[in-house]
Amino acid sequence: MKKKIFTLLQYAFFFGLGIFLIWWSVRDLTDIDKSHIRSALTGANYILIVPVIIVLLASHFLRAVRWRLLISSMGYYPSLQNTFFSVMIGYLTNQAVPRLGEFIRCTFLFRYEKIPVDKLIGTVILERIIDVISLLIVFGITLVLQPGIYTNLVNVFFHSQGEQEVQKISNTLILLITAGLVVTIIITWMLLKRKTFSDLLQLIIQIIRRIWNGIGTIRHLKKRWEFLFLSVLIWSLYFVGGYIGFFALKETIGYGVNEAFSILSAGSIGMVATPGGIGAYAVLVQKTMQVYGLNEGTALAFGWLLWLAQTSVILLGGLASFILIPYLNKKK
Repeated sequence: MKKKIFTLLQYAFFFGLGIFLIWWSVRDLTDIDKSHIRSALTGANYILIVPVIIVLLASHFLRAVRWRLLISSMGYYPSLQNTFFSVMIGYLTNQAVPRLGEFIRCTFLFRYEKIPVDKLIGTVILERIIDVISLLIVFGITLVLQPGIYTNLVNVFFHSQGEQEVQKISNTLILLITAGLVVTIIITWMLLKRKTFSDLLQLIIQIIRRIWNGIGTIRHLKKRWEFLFLSVLIWSLYFVGGYIGFFALKETIGYGVNEAFSILSAGSIGMVATPGGIGAYAVLVQKTMQVYGLNEGTALAFGWLLWLAQTSVILLGGLASFILIPYLNKKK
C-alpha cells in the first residue's frame, strides 16, 4: 500500500512539474513575444509534419526490429507485427504513467506470443542501458562540436535576453550547482527510503554492474553489429526529425547540424523529465534555441511544434496498435 502511495505521489510530482514548466515558460511573455508565437504558428509549414511523422514512426519500427533481435537471441521468434504494436502500446502507456509502458509492452507480447514476461523485461532493461549510453554519446558529440553550449544554456536559463548586463555563470559554478542538486536528490532519497550509505554504495555498484553486463550481452549477441547499426539508425532518425523541423518555420530555416544535435540532447532530457515530456520538452528546446539567438516567443512555438509532432505519433500509433493487435490475432 505504501509503495502504491509513493508511486502515485511520485507521478503527481513529475506531472505537476510539467504543468509548472508550462506556466513558467509563458508567465513572462511580453506582447512582442506573443506576437512572435502567433506569427510563427500562422506562418508554419505544416506539410513538413508529414515527413517528421514518417521519420518518427520509422524510428519506432526500428525499435521493434531491434527488440525482436534481442528476443530472438533467447530462442523466441515473435512476429514483427506484434512486436511493433506492443512497442507503440508501451509508448502510449508511458504518456500517462511513466515506466509502466515498459511492463505493459512485455505483457502484450506475452499475451500474443507466449514469451515469458521476466525474460522480456530483461531485454527491455538492456535496451534502456543502451539508450542511456547512446544519449551520453549524443551529449559528447554536442560538446565536441560546441564546447561552450552547456554553459551558454545555463546562462539563458538564469538570465532573460532583455537584460542589459548579463553576469555569465562560470563552468565551476555550474559544476557546483549540479553537484549540489545531485547531493540533495540523494539525501532526499535516503531519507524517504530509509537507506544508509552502504545501501547507496550497493545501488551504485548494482547500476555499474548492470551497465557492464548489458555491454557484455551485446558483445555475445550473434548479430551484435546489426544491433549496433539499428541503435545508431534509431538515434539518427531522432536527429533527422529535429533537423526537418527547422524548415517548418521561416525563423529557424537557417539552422543546421550543430543546433539539431543540441535540441536532440535537450529534448531527450525533456521527454524523460516529465510524463510524455509535457512542459519540459518545449521549455528545454526553447532555451536551447535562445542560445542561438532565436527570440523567446518563436523558440517556444518551435518547441511546442516538435513536441506535438512526437506526441501525435505516439497517441495515434498507440491507439491504432491497441485496436489492431487483438483484431489481427483473432486466431490466437
